[in-house]
Amino acid sequence: VHLVQSGGGSVQDGGSLRLSCAASGYDYMTYCMGWFRQAPGEEREGVGFIGSDGSTKYAHSVEGRFTISKDYAKDTLYLQMYLQMNSLKPEDTAMYYCVVDPIIDLCASDYTAQPGDFGYFAQGTQVTVSS
Repeated sequence: VHLVQSGGGSVQDGGSLRLSCAASGYDYMTYCMGWFRQAPGEEREGVGFIGSDGSTKYAHSVEGRFTISKDYAKDTLYLQMYLQMNSLKPEDTAMYYCVVDPIIDLCASDYTAQPGDFGYFAQGTQVTVSS
């Protein structure tokens, strides 16, 4: 499985950005896919996740502002995920990482997913929000 991220960049407070994550060669029937972010000097934190069943969960800090969606082409084993970020705030500034794992339970609403739970990580992309 190979993950490639795109998107990100710099915006003003209140602006919008969209991140994409493409997972090629993914042939598992189920998955939990999502995003972590890490600001300088901070722990890596979960932003939002989406399961192969379409279920989603978000960190309280981004709920209502961020939306995760996905596309999966079974014939080409191409899994694509998007993170639409609206009403961005300076505190959203961080490096954002896309992750995926076959264990769909990682996306359960009553489970706090940790970075170490995921078998596949993308390279990360910087998001900077200025005030």
